[in-house]
Amino acid sequence: MSLYTQLQQRAADNKLIRIGLIGAGKFGSMYLAQIPRTPGVHLVGIADLNPAGAHANLDRVGWKVSSQHATSIDHAIKTGTTHVGDDWQALVRHPAIDIIVECTGNPLAAVDHIEAAFANGKHVVNVTVEADAFCGPLLARKAARAGVIYSLAFGDQPALICDLVDWARTCGFPVVAAGRGHKWLPHFCESTPETVWGNYGLTPEQATRGGLNPKMFNSFLDGSKPSIESTAVANATGLTVPSNGLLYPPASVEDIPYVTRPISEGGVLERKGMVEVISSLEANGRKIPYDIRMGVWVTVEAETDYIKNCFEEYNAHTDPSGRYFTLYKRWHLIGLEVGMSVASVALRREATGVATCWNADVVATAKRDLLPGDMLDGEGGYTVWGKLLPASASIALQGSGGLPLGLAHQVKVIRPVRKGQSLCWADVDMDKTTRAYQTRRAMEAEYAEK
Repeated sequence: MSLYTQLQQRAADNKLIRIGLIGAGKFGSMYLAQIPRTPGVHLVGIADLNPAGAHANLDRVGWKVSSQHATSIDHAIKTGTTHVGDDWQALVRHPAIDIIVECTGNPLAAVDHIEAAFANGKHVVNVTVEADAFCGPLLARKAARAGVIYSLAFGDQPALICDLVDWARTCGFPVVAAGRGHKWLPHFCESTPETVWGNYGLTPEQATRGGLNPKMFNSFLDGSKPSIESTAVANATGLTVPSNGLLYPPASVEDIPYVTRPISEGGVLERKGMVEVISSLEANGRKIPYDIRMGVWVTVEAETDYIKNCFEEYNAHTDPSGRYFTLYKRWHLIGLEVGMSVASVALRREATGVATCWNADVVATAKRDLLPGDMLDGEGGYTVWGKLLPASASIALQGSGGLPLGLAHQVKVIRPVRKGQSLCWADVDMDKTTRAYQTRRAMEAEYAEK
């Protein structure tokens, strides 16, 4: 039975999926825009540090706040309305809520929210992929131990890539490479919130109209977000990662099967079975026609002549050998698609992407020379960007282990770090009392035992 049919049945039976949303920013607002149009679900409550801002976003996406607002979570459940407040713990602890959608974009806070949800028997759809990138494998294990589902969020590119990888493997194809697109030139890794809009391709007026956060969008542009999302994909699918960071080969959609082959066959991959990101710009800055900038893709291989011939007979666009074929979605719709994950988790008890191993990590890397006393400001900021590395390389970095980008927030540098150098634990003065730090260290210890 399709998910939509099951949602309709839930609505008919008045057995609604009860949802708690933590964080009502841009991504959360996009999901909010779709909830009134989706049968079988009830958004019981929203927890946000700025309830007034959450109300404003509800109004922006078309909710009639006065008719939707409930005075408490219990009142919301009785009346079918939505409570808006700043108490995320009340939302997570309420026994009637089935699924928590973590949508804050704050990786340290997200770990608190997610682990508390597990402790209270709640499934979690995690939009804050920054948290998944530095401790997702352990979060997945903790969810399994608690008997709940932990899932990446549809609409975000990692879950969509995982879906394509699952399609390929279920059809019997070996996955040669998988990933997303991006607008990339090497100097973008130095971009700051002051330069982001010009590089990204939006005017400041467009950014203001959309309520877009320059630091968040800069995390896409400077390579941090592509590394974060590639990490989530590698850890969820078992694909490996480049030994020294993403390569961003430029390619049109039709050229993806050409470049996502092993080096020995004319492509860019160190080996088969890797993640990579395709650039929509040539090295000279020229925009590539029919690019994959906003999309996702998977390249598969025909292992027999018969399958290769089938590709040819049905006009599948391949590389010159006829053996490598790329399937793609050229667009993704961000928060507008989160309902797929909510329905999959609630109705099928299936995650739309979840870590199964620890293959990859994102290490904070200096955007400029850093001096003792400097404060790191996390992904998209002025001080560091995220570099994708194999987890084994991160753990071995400078003898103390690489500093995960997701933990490089308001952290003091205690020894000089050169521009372009990846930071390690010994370079900073960490707050070791946070749950996020402790979870990360616990993950390192647990995987080291294997």
